[in-house]
Amino acid sequence: MADRCLGRFFFARKARLMPVGFLTADQEGRYARFAGEPNEEQLSKYFHLDGADRRLINRRHGDHNKLGFAVQLATVRFLGTFLSRADAVPAGVVTYLAKQLDVVASGLARYGNEVRWDHAVEIRDRLGYREFTEPGEVLRLTRWLYARAWGSAQRPSVLFDLATAHLAQRRVLLPGVTTLTRLVARIRERTEARLWVDLSRVVTPEERRRLETLLVIPEGSRQSTLEKLRRPPTKVSSEGLLAALERLLEIRALGVGHHDLL
Repeated sequence: MADRCLGRFFFARKARLMPVGFLTADQEGRYARFAGEPNEEQLSKYFHLDGADRRLINRRHGDHNKLGFAVQLATVRFLGTFLSRADAVPAGVVTYLAKQLDVVASGLARYGNEVRWDHAVEIRDRLGYREFTEPGEVLRLTRWLYARAWGSAQRPSVLFDLATAHLAQRRVLLPGVTTLTRLVARIRERTEARLWVDLSRVVTPEERRRLETLLVIPEGSRQSTLEKLRRPPTKVSSEGLLAALERLLEIRALGVGHHDLL
C-alpha cells in the first residue's frame, strides 16, 4: 500500500507515548462484568437453558444451588469469565433463569461461596474453558496480538477489545484487566521497536533527514508537522476532501511511500 511506511511511522511516534492505562472509562466498566441488563437477543443467545444445561443443573441439590449454577453457567458464556459475587448479576438475568427453572429468584441469596467455586470448576471443565495462566495460553495470545499489531495501525484500545473477543472465542477465561492492558502495551512497544529498527535500515540518509524534520515544531506553532499530518480531516464536505488531498500530497512529497515494512 502506498504511504504505508510513513503511516506506520506516524503511529509509532504516537505509540511511544502510550501509557498502560489506555482504556476508556466505558471499556474498563464493560470488561468482564455486566454493563447493564442484557437485551432480548443476548438473553436468548447466552441465557437460554437447553436440555444439556438442564440435565447438568438438575444434578444440584436445592433450588438455590440450581439457580446459582445456572447463573454461573450462563454468565461465563456471556462474559467469558466467572464473577466473584452473585449480586453482580443483573436482576433481569436472575429472573430470566429462575423462570426457566421454575424456582424463586430470591433464592440466589442463599448460594454459598464454597459451593460456588466448586461449581465454577465443574462448569469450566464441562464447557471446555481454560485458564489464562495455563501453559501456552499467554504465548498464543502474545503471538496473535503481535501479528495484529504489526499488520495494522490499530489503537491499543482496539487491540484490547480484539484480544478479549479472541479469548472468548477460544474459551479462555479472561484475565484481570491490568494483566491484559499490560500485555497489549508490551506488544505495542515491541512492534514499535521493530518498526524503528526496520525504518533505520531501509531509509536513505536524505529520507531520514526529511523524516526528522517532521518532529520539529515550527516557530509560532504548538505542534510538529508530524502531529498535524497524523490527524486526518474529520468534516465530510468539499473542504474536508480538499484538506485530505492536500494532506496526501504533503505526505507523498516526503518520498518514502515506496518502502514496504511487511
